[in-house]
Amino acid sequence: MIVALIVGCEIGFWLLLGLGLACRYLWHRRTVGAALLLAVPLLDVILLAAAVIDMRGGATGDVRHGLAAAYLAYSIVFGHRTIRWADARFHHRFAGGPTPPRPPAGGMARARYEWTLWLRIVLAYGIACVVLLGLVWLVDDPARTEPLVAFMDDLLKIPLIAILWPVSYTLWPRKVESASS
Repeated sequence: MIVALIVGCEIGFWLLLGLGLACRYLWHRRTVGAALLLAVPLLDVILLAAAVIDMRGGATGDVRHGLAAAYLAYSIVFGHRTIRWADARFHHRFAGGPTPPRPPAGGMARARYEWTLWLRIVLAYGIACVVLLGLVWLVDDPARTEPLVAFMDDLLKIPLIAILWPVSYTLWPRKVESASS
């Protein structure tokens, strides 16, 4: 059930995002578009609630339950940014909006940008761990929740791998071409 819900929530995310932006820019239904975009994070809350119900019902925790926490953490930390990113591109492509902003091309501005992104990844990891620890506490059965603790260890690889980008931009910054060249 949880796997189907994960797939459904992923599909629902893109459907709500696409329909919300289409309502906003193609069909000029800003209120409906805003409601659809506001509903996007609710999918992750539904997924997490299903994971809690499943575990409270006797299921042993595994990657499926861990993903519910990770999806919620992503929505909290990156959700608004993702919607803003998609909104800018949709507005530009379909409604004649301005060219979407790009990250800095290089130099220390790009390094700061990459470090900020990495800190967001660390924050998302922290939130996912807090949610998973809450689930471990709620279930209160170490035999069934041990895989969730192992999942937290696996999740730690994400910020550790992602640190390569800000470190590389800090140690070897791209040269920024001047406008006068």
